[in-house]
This record gives sequence, structure tokens and C-alpha cells, in this order.
Amino acid sequence: MGLSFVSRRALAVGAMVVAGALGLSACGGGESTTASPGNGASGSAPAAAGGVKLVKPGKLTTCTNLPYEPFQFKQGDKVVGFDVDIVDLAAKKLGLTQEIVDIDFAVIKSGAAMAAGKCDVAAAGMTITEERKANIDFSEPYFDATQALLAKKGLGVKTLEEIKAKNLRLGAQASTTGLDYVKKQGLDPKEFADSPKELLGLQSGQVDVIVQDLPVVLTWLKKPEIADKFELVASLDTGEQYGIGLKKGADPVLLKTINETIAQAKSDGTYDEIFVKWFGKKPGELG
Repeated sequence: MGLSFVSRRALAVGAMVVAGALGLSACGGGESTTASPGNGASGSAPAAAGGVKLVKPGKLTTCTNLPYEPFQFKQGDKVVGFDVDIVDLAAKKLGLTQEIVDIDFAVIKSGAAMAAGKCDVAAAGMTITEERKANIDFSEPYFDATQALLAKKGLGVKTLEEIKAKNLRLGAQASTTGLDYVKKQGLDPKEFADSPKELLGLQSGQVDVIVQDLPVVLTWLKKPEIADKFELVASLDTGEQYGIGLKKGADPVLLKTINETIAQAKSDGTYDEIFVKWFGKKPGELG
């Protein structure tokens, strides 16, 4: 993700099988509907203004994995967040409305979701890696990410080396670059299916420390019940950047529009406004 460092790996073919078997929940405009398994998988896809081929007419369909606050999460019946606002800019430029499909992250990062016609783009706090680029075309980076360690207050550790030396239990979200990063440092973390389960694992004492994207950790620490018992003990500068994912061999018009939208938002101040809205600080000030 930023769902985090090195690779969120799954074989594309196997993931496509999983994708076909999954029940997909599409959320858009405050409504929830069931996405058709065959939608966009065969035949001629409808085209939007500018000739962009789409999974559904009039919609820019986005695959994501909920919740991943503050990038994408439900607020009442509506899906909101930083990623949602960024993709909305591109959708509006194309004269479309965004529809969000909640799907397993492994199916997104493998490229299977887009290859199977489940969505036009993927925005899921997804780190750009060489491995993922084999199956996904990425937009220009839209977010600079890093990892963080969250631990019970008073644990007395600041590094992965100290966690290893003290034989503490480390947790990580499955299929993320954070998981891959700590494994490369010689640790064997307990894996959790998603970020809420990872946090619950820390709160319930299943693990002593967890690794997660810094913005997600900072969002958790805004909640008194978490800040009272846990603390950010370290930031891990992993040099990650998030990108919006598209089907391999992506529609060049769609990719160009997304890249132009990101560039324009950064130049006209819109990006900074969205950043402050969700993170409470300007870009470069998170930590």
C-alpha cells in the first residue's frame, strides 16, 4: 500500500481467478451496488469524452481496499479520502463520476482486477515497485510515503534491530511493501489481512509492535483511545511513492489525463488543499 515496501506479490493469473470468485461491492455517490462479474471483461468497453474506454458508461471505476484511512474509508455511506479526492479530479476532467469497488488488495496490486475488467484504475495507497510495474501501468507519483513503527507506550524500542534483539513480536499487513521491508531486515512478522486487523492485533496483545504507512499511523494516533496507550516509535525512510494503477498497456488517453491532472493539481494549489484536508499538514511536513 504503502500498503507498504518491496512488493505486494501475487501471481497475476492466480489473482485473476480470485478476482472472478470475489463478490465485489461498488460504492459511489453514497450508494452500494453489486458490480457485475462480467462488467467490462469482454466485448467493446464504452467510451467517455475524449475516447477513453471505460468499464461502465459515465463512470470512472476505481478499485481500492477499504478501509485505509485517510486514503480511502467509509464516512457514513460514502467512501472518502485523499485518494478518492485525487481520482475525483481526473474523473471530473473527463466528465465522469467516480465509482469505487472494494476488493482484496492482493488482487489489485497483481494487476488482476484491471486485467479482468473490474475497474478502470486502482487507487489504494499503492506503492510503485518494479515488480508491480510488470503487471500494472502506473501514473506519475502522487504521494511520497514512508513506513512507521507503532508500539505500546514505554516499550523502549526505536529500531527494527532493537525489536529483533529483544525478541519482540512484530506485526505487518499482508501483501504490503511494509511487510516486505521488515522481512528483508531479517524479521518474521505476524501477518494481518488488513490495517484494522493489524491495529487490533496490537491492541489485543497479539504483537508488540506493528509496521504501517506513516500517514495511517498518524491518523490512528488522532484517536484518544489509541494515543493514550500507543506511540510512534520510529519512521522508516523507505523512499516509497504511490501511483494510480491502470491495466497493463493502459488506455493512453486515460493515463495522460491522470498524469496531467496530478501535475495541474500540484501547480495550481489544489493538491496542497487536498493534502491539508486529510493530513492536517502541508506536503513534506508529515514527519
